[in-house]
Amino acid sequence: MQQPKNNLKIVTDKKNNARVILPNMLTLIGVCIGLSSIRFALDGKFEFAVIAIILAAIIDGLDGRIARLIRGTSKVGKELDSLTDMISFGVAPAFIMYFWKLNTLGRFGWLLCLIYVICVALRLARFNVNTGQPPSWRDNFFEGVPSPAGGILVLTPLIFSLTNFNFISINYDVVVSVFFITTSLLLISKFPTYSFKKIVIQRKTTIFLLFGIVLFFGLLLIYPFNIIFISAIIYLGMMPISFFHYQKLKKQNEDQNFKDDEDDLEDVL
Repeated sequence: MQQPKNNLKIVTDKKNNARVILPNMLTLIGVCIGLSSIRFALDGKFEFAVIAIILAAIIDGLDGRIARLIRGTSKVGKELDSLTDMISFGVAPAFIMYFWKLNTLGRFGWLLCLIYVICVALRLARFNVNTGQPPSWRDNFFEGVPSPAGGILVLTPLIFSLTNFNFISINYDVVVSVFFITTSLLLISKFPTYSFKKIVIQRKTTIFLLFGIVLFFGLLLIYPFNIIFISAIIYLGMMPISFFHYQKLKKQNEDQNFKDDEDDLEDVL
């Protein structure tokens, strides 16, 4: 009578292992792509290096959602995801920008790379510590810029040089330094930025959302660097909006908690 239960347990364990393998495989593919971007940069193929980082960012956004969807989350996957982010959005962008422009700045250029990578490590460590908190309205926001966004932001000057907008004269030595310092500070700051984890879409607007996604990826295939650059600028422009939105929600929730406390006191009295 005990044998069927043991067989059922073995089958269940195999199913759970299969669920865990898929998102972890995606994560490992992401880290391979991130490392490959360094190889492209070494060969001077910066276009492919940027595309590799974008693909790694897309995979990073998918693996966690797929894991939650198929119930394949695990502690190993969580740690693996952080290590992947460190390589793909910390080390790789720093090397790409160093091979492209920062090497002309000598020791200061290497110092900027070190500062950025350290800030990515600190940002990921803080994220891991804060993970597992009870659900709240703050789940719609990140503390600081997430590492994938930071990896793309530091590449923005390089992406701009690959677009058709080069009619504007830019001192890249100054611009690259400013982007590295600003992004590093945003990574370790507590500046609220949208996480886009919980997006509620009305059923009647779903078709427009799908059309917008198809249009975006269509334009991305035709004008890849132009669209990536514009998207980075839009993301930067949304930061003040996310800040004021966060402050508004924070005030509303504080007022609500204050009213709840007053109600509790009245009930006691």
